[in-house]
Amino acid sequence: MEYVNPLGKEKVSKLLAEYSVPAIVGMIVNSIYNIVDRIFIGNSSDLGTFGLAGITIGFPIMIILLSMGLLFGVGGATLFSIKLGEGQSEEADRALGNAFSLMVIAGALFMITGQILLRPLLTLFGASEAVLPYSMEYMRVIFFGAIFQVIGMGMNNFIRADGSPRTAMLTMFLGAGLNTLLDPLFIYVFRMGMTGAALATILAQCISATWVVMYFIGKHSKHKLKRKYMKLKLNVVLTITSLGIPGFALQLANSLLNAILNKSLLIYGGDIAVSGMGIINSLQTIFYMPIIGIKQGVQPIISFNYGARKFDRVKEAVKLAVISATAIVVFGYVITRLFPRQIISIFNRDPDLIGFGSYGITAWFLCMPVVGFQIITSHFFQAIGKSKAAMFLTLTRQVIFLIPALIIFPKFWGISGLLHAAPFADFFSALLTGIWFYYGNKNLEKYPLATISNNSIK
Repeated sequence: MEYVNPLGKEKVSKLLAEYSVPAIVGMIVNSIYNIVDRIFIGNSSDLGTFGLAGITIGFPIMIILLSMGLLFGVGGATLFSIKLGEGQSEEADRALGNAFSLMVIAGALFMITGQILLRPLLTLFGASEAVLPYSMEYMRVIFFGAIFQVIGMGMNNFIRADGSPRTAMLTMFLGAGLNTLLDPLFIYVFRMGMTGAALATILAQCISATWVVMYFIGKHSKHKLKRKYMKLKLNVVLTITSLGIPGFALQLANSLLNAILNKSLLIYGGDIAVSGMGIINSLQTIFYMPIIGIKQGVQPIISFNYGARKFDRVKEAVKLAVISATAIVVFGYVITRLFPRQIISIFNRDPDLIGFGSYGITAWFLCMPVVGFQIITSHFFQAIGKSKAAMFLTLTRQVIFLIPALIIFPKFWGISGLLHAAPFADFFSALLTGIWFYYGNKNLEKYPLATISNNSIK
């Protein structure tokens, strides 16, 4: 009996729940990597606010590392899903194999470059003389685990697209759970400081990467990781890269803005402001990761049905994803309004840090309710292969509006202007994306499959 992919037949709401809920849980759990490190570091008597600032300075570099996994993971999984929708199973396997090879190469290059340029990179990203030793100690170890993080993050997208969203969720549970267990052991018991926090992270990522590879060479996957498909083909590489560019560009922009933000925070608020924004970044991660989970969950549904030319199902999937994402960010918004001081005190009880952090939360998340809509609808264009539109729209929040605001606003309003740059960018990017999405969704049936044609990957 011929296998019928449920992505094209099952009720869309059921599919969204089946694919998104594990992705949401997985992304929240994955965000624990960063948050747990900050909680344990912030509450350590040996590390405290300088330790928090150290990991915050390294955060933009870790975002670049994450972007490598997204470039080849999301790009490859999008091509993989569309080819399955078109009924081209062999070309889907080729996308899987080529993406894996690209992840290994990217991770290795990142590790080597990071070890060579560690000090100048951290100085460039805003480390003060007091914070630099903490940041160097942490990031030197993190760079050694670059391959593991790229493979673990990137290949998890293929597990989801292969029809195993729960397994993808378990991958993230495995890594984050190990990190949570190892952090207090290395930091408090073995007194390994920043090195211990970083070592806990890369050991957990190593286990996750191994788990993902075993899935694709084991009996549970529908599509296998085969050596013959790992040989890079230029057209496949270009197609994967073009489809992954929006998410990659977004993360690079996120890294750039964090570097600019850290520099500005140091100028207008000192190391306390850098530490406080580190906590706000952690909160932003946990509030927005569920949206990324919905985005990941809806991607194979949109891509498959777009490839199968089932446009009503594409539109229904996007609508349900937007509603779900908006509900989540509204809940997060309410939490930040009600308990700002209590949230900051989880990480550190320094009175100055609590004062800055509680004000920063209320300012930075002022327009949070529109963020879910902006993320989902901009990703819609990536899921249907319109990478240029997707790249432009994903960059509106992080580059076109936010970075100029981070540079200009504090010149007039100081640290308050800096913190209100985020809601400015959130509002206007959502407005622009909404207009673009209205016309794109309306004319969906008229879009050809040019960017993902058979010729593009042969």
